[in-house]
Amino acid sequence: MTRVQLAQQHLQQGRADLAIPLLRQHLELLPDDFIAWKLAGFAWHEEQYEADAVFAFSKAAALQPSDASTLMALAQSQFFSGYSAVDSFYQLTSLTPGDLHAYRGLALALAADGEQQLAEQLLIQNLAAHPLWLDGHKLLSSMRFTSGDAIHFTDSYQQACTQQPQNLTLWLDWFRCYAQLKQWQKCEQILGLAEQQCGKQKQLTLARLFVAAESGDTSKAALLFKETSQVQDPVRAMALTRFQLRQGDVKASEQSALPWLETASATVFWPYISLIWRMLGDRKAKWLDTEPMLVKTFDLQLSSSELTVLCTVLRSLHKAKAPFAEQSVRGGTQTDQNILLRHEQPLQQLKQKLKAAVQSYVEQLPDTVATHPLLGRTRDRALQGRCRFSGGWSTLLKTQGFNVSHTHPSGWISAALHLEIPAAEQLGQAPAGWLQFGAPPAELQLPLDPQLQHQPQPGTLVLFPSTLWHNTVPFESGERLTLAFDIEPQPFISGEPG
Repeated sequence: MTRVQLAQQHLQQGRADLAIPLLRQHLELLPDDFIAWKLAGFAWHEEQYEADAVFAFSKAAALQPSDASTLMALAQSQFFSGYSAVDSFYQLTSLTPGDLHAYRGLALALAADGEQQLAEQLLIQNLAAHPLWLDGHKLLSSMRFTSGDAIHFTDSYQQACTQQPQNLTLWLDWFRCYAQLKQWQKCEQILGLAEQQCGKQKQLTLARLFVAAESGDTSKAALLFKETSQVQDPVRAMALTRFQLRQGDVKASEQSALPWLETASATVFWPYISLIWRMLGDRKAKWLDTEPMLVKTFDLQLSSSELTVLCTVLRSLHKAKAPFAEQSVRGGTQTDQNILLRHEQPLQQLKQKLKAAVQSYVEQLPDTVATHPLLGRTRDRALQGRCRFSGGWSTLLKTQGFNVSHTHPSGWISAALHLEIPAAEQLGQAPAGWLQFGAPPAELQLPLDPQLQHQPQPGTLVLFPSTLWHNTVPFESGERLTLAFDIEPQPFISGEPG
């Protein structure tokens, strides 16, 4: 078996780290091997060395300029790394003029380069020709909303639904834009129009149920829950769990949530099970969240100059005027994309420190427990120092800013690195500006206090289970800058989803 074949086998087995040295050795001898450079790009990408992936894909693209898949990989890596990807995406659209993925990438690259107007025009043109292009609608509405347009940000959905009035998926995506913002009247308006065009559909009934339950229309919600009692759907189950908690029927909410712990939706339901068990006084609540307390703090030993440089880099990435609709930020902004893939040296140096802290955190975890959302997963990648960041972002909160209580369903371990905190006289009375764990979402109105409060200090990293509720407390004045991330979950030891 050749080095390239062995490297390919390692890649297929999820061991890109073993493929990389083999490909390096091969390319030292055969520097014009297109396949090897392309494989090297994918290997570096898999290990999240995105700047190295750019180098490898650039070599491959130079050897075969007309290979569209290589050019797509190069353009995406350039974008992930924080380099300009506009030229590569333009070349790609010339090679594959009908590829909407390429146009979406070009729009993102243009916006990243500060060409928001051009990006929006590109999306509008393509949506005119392809009104069913859902990814295009989502991106355009997101771009408009984060640039401060809270009125017309969904206009493309409205136009598309006029052109394709019987396309239920379009109506539902339009509805979700306002459901994320809790604009229930607008939600009802869209659902009413959708029902006129598409007739009575299960998805529309579930959407109406969600609105009724979340908006406090108790009698309507109760009727719709009864009407859909035979429907097995995670959206309905979550709406019912939250509705029953609001109504004070905690035992019923437990029965609604428990079956979903055995499904792929488990990470969404575990946080509610925690609240339920605490309300019931069930000792399993401690087993889940606090026995032992699975929140740990690490001092990254960042010098004042390192902190200053990091803050400068991160502040330059806060270009939005408003947070994304689905985010927990109130009174501030949050970056998009995974900033821990970017090429800037301060971020790359920080990433190595973060990986070391995650490895230390995992080494200190208690023994594996197959049914536990944190302790039940395999730990080999993290223990090898190869954890993958499934997301990395920065949050900049301003006067009276805060994060609502939330969890991270797509993560395994989550983190907050505090970089800049207002002075004590700016913060206000403690716990203003602090990080809290275990406080339920305010809209549930549950009589539960936070389980733990953390006073942030610059350079301090806090690691915790992704299923643990967490929020920040509003502060009086100043700015609060953090970097946060999620670690990609590994499979459960038992092989089950939850």
